[in-house]
Amino acid sequence: MIIDIPEAKVCEVLLDIGYYRLGFYWHPYQMNKSHQFKVGTKFSNVLALYYLDVDLRHTLHKYLNRIEVNFRTKLVYAVSNHYPHCPNWFSESSIVKTTFLNNLAKIYNEKFKSRNRVIKLHHAKYLHHNFAPAWKTLEYFTFGTNLNLYRNIINEDVKKQISLTYQIENTKKFQVIIGAMLELRNACAHGDVLFDFNLPLGVPNFSVFQLSGSDRQSIFACYQVLRFLLSSISMNRKNQLDSEVHALLHAYRRNTAINNIITNNMKFRIEM
Repeated sequence: MIIDIPEAKVCEVLLDIGYYRLGFYWHPYQMNKSHQFKVGTKFSNVLALYYLDVDLRHTLHKYLNRIEVNFRTKLVYAVSNHYPHCPNWFSESSIVKTTFLNNLAKIYNEKFKSRNRVIKLHHAKYLHHNFAPAWKTLEYFTFGTNLNLYRNIINEDVKKQISLTYQIENTKKFQVIIGAMLELRNACAHGDVLFDFNLPLGVPNFSVFQLSGSDRQSIFACYQVLRFLLSSISMNRKNQLDSEVHALLHAYRRNTAINNIITNNMKFRIEM
């Protein structure tokens, strides 16, 4: 590797990011398992890839949070209005499959009640209630728990009512789509590397975007799904996402090494 920045700056970077973590970002510059670098590999390019990854992660996380909140809102609204006389419908075997209910005690336990102030106050006031109502409870369920709850709703018409708000009629496809957002949200929240991020399952194709092969598992596929979902919530937010991601990638347009990773690893097809 060519160390093309001052040694003092290199030391500062290593003490800030850490040798081990920064090592993730020189993997694409290695040509074999013996960790030999491709000719011309520069430390500055490794650092540039790291900052591209960090900036993209922060940008996507902001919009993924919008999806998480909106999905939770739609879930609470649709099911609660369909079963108005059952405020804690998420605990009812006539509404939710036993697959979810069998694990509910591990989710809604004393720790859950004590660490979430609103839930704690509810049970202090209503001593005879086993559960707080859904509009309180689901606010404190994780994204993954709420998605699992959706998957286990028995009434398919109610599930379709929710998916149709995002212009998706097939609830199975919708579950895969939201699952992709969950995977990406968790990766962003936990600081995972994004430039080689791959979904365990490829996202399904829609009329608005068509991807093939491994591209359907890429970070670009997730970006397309995120754009699609945001367009059902707010076109302004979707356009804002496009503008921010385009500006971020455009900043590296003159860096051939980074552009190769954007195209070949991340699979982005944004006009540079």
